[in-house]
Amino acid sequence: MSKFQEKYDTVESALKDMGVKVNTELLTAVCKGLGPALYNNDASTVASSDKEELDRLKKNFLQKKLGLSDSDDLDGAIDKVVETMGRSNPRKYRAAFYYLLTEHFRKESVYL
Repeated sequence: MSKFQEKYDTVESALKDMGVKVNTELLTAVCKGLGPALYNNDASTVASSDKEELDRLKKNFLQKKLGLSDSDDLDGAIDKVVETMGRSNPRKYRAAFYYLLTEHFRKESVYL
């Protein structure tokens, strides 16, 4: 099994454990879009208690990658994803986080 497939399976399993029906084509594209960050232990997760990291995520992913404008909806969506993944869950995989945000804003076309 390839390293990519191992990481993909881990993220897919985490999403299914949250009760999320996974679009495998979208999840594959999100995982590939992360590039080397998918394999780095620190970069592959989101520290949801770190406001600076969430601000970077909002700016670099939601605004730049997904093309959304800055609004309270972005913070609300991030908060909803944190809640879905579990506030106390220390393993918030970035690929799952991005996947959930992409679905929330119906921006699958960015990846597919």
